[in-house]
Amino acid sequence: MKPQSSQPDRRDFLKLAAVPFIVPSTVFGATAPSNRINVAMLGMGRQAMHPNLTQFLRSPDAQVVAVCDVDTGRLERARVKANTYYAEKAGKDYSGVRAYTDFREVLARDDVDAVMISTPDHWHAPMGVLAARAGKHVCIEKPLTTCIAHGRALCDAVEEAGVVSRTDSEFRGKQRFWRMAELVHNGRIGKVQRIVTGVPSASDALPPQKTTPVPAGLDYDLWLGPAFPAPYTEKRVHPVSGYGRPGWMRIENYCNGMITNWGTHMNDISQWVTGRERTGPVAVKGTGEFSQG
Repeated sequence: MKPQSSQPDRRDFLKLAAVPFIVPSTVFGATAPSNRINVAMLGMGRQAMHPNLTQFLRSPDAQVVAVCDVDTGRLERARVKANTYYAEKAGKDYSGVRAYTDFREVLARDDVDAVMISTPDHWHAPMGVLAARAGKHVCIEKPLTTCIAHGRALCDAVEEAGVVSRTDSEFRGKQRFWRMAELVHNGRIGKVQRIVTGVPSASDALPPQKTTPVPAGLDYDLWLGPAFPAPYTEKRVHPVSGYGRPGWMRIENYCNGMITNWGTHMNDISQWVTGRERTGPVAVKGTGEFSQG
């Protein structure tokens, strides 16, 4: 008998998608009735393990109650990190942070108030939609989605569920950009005529990779999720050990490259400082090449 895949029904993802809402300052920083907001971390790669998990652990208004990843090695490191932090803070043993490989089990928990989605980009919209439908507030790493249609779908899901969604873009919190916005908004540099933004150079396209066995402890079907099926290679997913730059960031099936990786920061700041963050561009053009992996 063929084992049943843990991959969600692909048809479900045709209806799914994300939203660049600005979250009121009272949402993730307010005192909830229980005094703390129970947060689940979905995706425990390098962005999640270093800035995201650490900051939620340190927040006096949040309590991390679950970590989730399809890679059990990364999952266990996240579980240990979170439980160790709370144990050291309390001065006693702590094991309240539970680990999951399937995010749907996390969304089924009634005690989870919000989720932090730090997965590869192709999962942002589907997870965000399903989280909103489960009544969870949603915090999503940039970019929210990889296409406009998915953004519209997530926006609709958030509005229908009456939950809050926000995009994680750390540049909005950096003092230098607040200073820039202040100067422009107050006319300190005169009328802005033109803005030039830049992003770091992208890595070269991945050369063809030899298919290798899926490592023990990795649910590759669930990693692929709504993306097109493809044979496993380490470069397609993430390093088997460590938290180096993952190869999926250079493959169109999972990411839109530097235009969404860094462009989300720089183009967002340009719109923000000029008061156009709630409008859209008149025209966009560009060229580029993607590895199809």
